[in-house]
Amino acid sequence: MSIPSAVKSTPIRDRQQLTDYLAAGEKPREAWRIGTEHEKFGFRTDDLRAPTFEGERGIKHLLETIATRYGWDVTREGENPVALSRDAASITLEPAGQLELSGAPLETIHQTCTEVNTHLEEVRSIADGMGLGFLGMGFQPKWKRDEMPWMPKGRYKIMREYMPKVGSLGLDMMTRTCTVQVNLDFSSQADMIKKFRVSLALQPIATALFADSPFTEGRPNGYLSYRSHIWTDTDKDRTGMLDFVFDDSFGYERYVDYILDVPMYFSFQDGKYIDLAGQDFKKFMAGELTQLPGTKASMKDFADHLTTAFPEVRLKQYLEMRGADGGPWNRLCALPALWVGLLYDDEALDAAWDLVKDFTREERHALRDGVPKHGLKLPFRNGTVRDLSEEALKIASHGLKRRAKLNQHGADESIFLEPMIEIVQSNQTPAERKLELFHGPWNGSVDPVFREFAY
Repeated sequence: MSIPSAVKSTPIRDRQQLTDYLAAGEKPREAWRIGTEHEKFGFRTDDLRAPTFEGERGIKHLLETIATRYGWDVTREGENPVALSRDAASITLEPAGQLELSGAPLETIHQTCTEVNTHLEEVRSIADGMGLGFLGMGFQPKWKRDEMPWMPKGRYKIMREYMPKVGSLGLDMMTRTCTVQVNLDFSSQADMIKKFRVSLALQPIATALFADSPFTEGRPNGYLSYRSHIWTDTDKDRTGMLDFVFDDSFGYERYVDYILDVPMYFSFQDGKYIDLAGQDFKKFMAGELTQLPGTKASMKDFADHLTTAFPEVRLKQYLEMRGADGGPWNRLCALPALWVGLLYDDEALDAAWDLVKDFTREERHALRDGVPKHGLKLPFRNGTVRDLSEEALKIASHGLKRRAKLNQHGADESIFLEPMIEIVQSNQTPAERKLELFHGPWNGSVDPVFREFAY
């Protein structure tokens, strides 16, 4: 969501402005939308390596050709194309050239799935001629960290230098992970709080259902969602389960307190990223940063700063569900179906809250910490995460049926839950399926994944 230019340059005078900024995301139910984002790994079809930025088969050429052929506007940093936009959607680059579609805010998941399919067709129509393919998984299955390219974006240079100071896996998060997430609206502070609590408590369910990162550098890594595990050693200051969301005092103001305690990465001034890694945003608000003497933070700086926290669920002027590994196209439509079904229908939201409201802090953390390794088979209370997932999917399905958003064939949005229902019924995550192939028909090689699971 872009910020009106009049707001961007507004200096921050007090904390109330920041609280008001989050509250400005409130929308009546009829204006609620679904924004789906997904990332994917590019690879050269001949040697399976990630494409560099430059060159005939590079990401730069891919972006410029997509823009020319399909009517996207190009955003540049200096001479380099770093993003494309068309209507309310954008295509952006993750640090190692993972291609991300940030979809437009849409009314139904039918529209989301059409958008995803159109995007993948456009990319494929150009990538095929360049000898490039794209793969949806949570973690790069073959290449080492130092074999991954870096894209020429200013903010990534700053993060690249800072990450090793605060965790051992931050550079892997940047260069070797892909996710799918959905951004959803709320109508009031009370609605935001309830949705935040439900989605945070159930985020490990999404992690389990979408677990698809079992390989590192060509070998099984002992995890089903290694991508999820990576967040546990990326940067403790800006990740995690946000226990304060379950406190009685939680609201916009408490989230502002949290975000102001998150160390900074940068400020974008006069077309350049200024390295402020580790600095205090509160000092920036007061004009007390030695790197920018006398310069006070603007609302644009605050909006940027909100994007530099990486909890399991993130609040901007909407809520972002951040627990899932990237995957094939049908799961790109399944994730928004899960969360829309749970959160956009009152009866479903009540049922989901009933499911999680008595979870203890310890139980929430046990789910978060155990699911990356054990997936659906993680014990929970008198059953497993599979049982919890089954219950959540039932609630989501009923919620989508009550929403009654039909496609041209008269089917409602619950059809998009089918890939997850199959996963629960088989009690086998996508990662476990790939491990079975690795130890069987693939003869201990991950190379076939690039062929059999490419878009």
